[in-house]
Amino acid sequence: MSDSVVFDRRAVRLHRERAARDFAAHDFLHREAASRLAERLDEIKRQFPCALALGAPGSGLVQMLAGRNGTTTLIATDPAAAMLSRAGAGRPGVASHAVADEEWLPFAPASFDLVVSCLGLHWVNDLPGALVQIRRALKPDGLFLASLLGGATLAELRRALIEAEIAERGGASPRISPAIELRDAAALLQRAGFALPVADSDAVTVRYKDALDLMRDLRGMGETNAVIARPRNFTRRGVLLRAAEAYRTMFADAEGRVPATFEIVTLTGWAPDESQPRALKPGSAAQRLAEALGTAEHPAGDKAGPPRRS
Repeated sequence: MSDSVVFDRRAVRLHRERAARDFAAHDFLHREAASRLAERLDEIKRQFPCALALGAPGSGLVQMLAGRNGTTTLIATDPAAAMLSRAGAGRPGVASHAVADEEWLPFAPASFDLVVSCLGLHWVNDLPGALVQIRRALKPDGLFLASLLGGATLAELRRALIEAEIAERGGASPRISPAIELRDAAALLQRAGFALPVADSDAVTVRYKDALDLMRDLRGMGETNAVIARPRNFTRRGVLLRAAEAYRTMFADAEGRVPATFEIVTLTGWAPDESQPRALKPGSAAQRLAEALGTAEHPAGDKAGPPRRS
């Protein structure tokens, strides 16, 4: 198996199918991410008649996109049929829906004015390849907007599980998924051919009664471990209890509650178009910098004088 295949996509789909049954009780993170994406869209004074909700857990993303920024045609997709049903497939505002994997998009080039993904792309093995497919599916000057979990996500749980497994089993196994680092995100967009790429991140901290409560929430979100190298047997009770105790010892607040950090990385990019602004070629400026700043120009090595007063 290729070293680039990190995630078991079948496990990702099965986790989402299982989570769909009670997703509304655990969808707070997806609702928060969808709300933040909505704020980004509201800042863009553009119309996007045809939009794709790429991976639509719950109904938050679909509700956010339907009718926003002039969207009249909305296509919703998800790898899990049960999750897609929860997203509102067949309801008003959703023109069509399709069970589709983000790694193999079934859309013709230049199909959409807008593609939005909410907390799904961090499970993709070939993220650069998926981004290329998304860019191709956009019309010229179409917008891609996505949120995905970043590398700082669940740092506390990772540390507690490592300590517990070392103590109980003498070694640690992969239990927290690898994720994109912010410093790499904009470069990936540029590599995929997007214009005006931007990446930023925010940390969302949620407090739980204990680590076991957090693990139950992750299961309810469909965000449990899908790394191919993960242990295939059930985790021993001793490991879980020791991890919960390590978590409490290292991170609990004065009230005994423990924090869980979720880093939400937001990506923004545009399909290239001739109408977009471009950087000027070196030496093509029509005005000297000194004139724009109102200062005298001096040869290198001389000190500049104070700005001229008008």
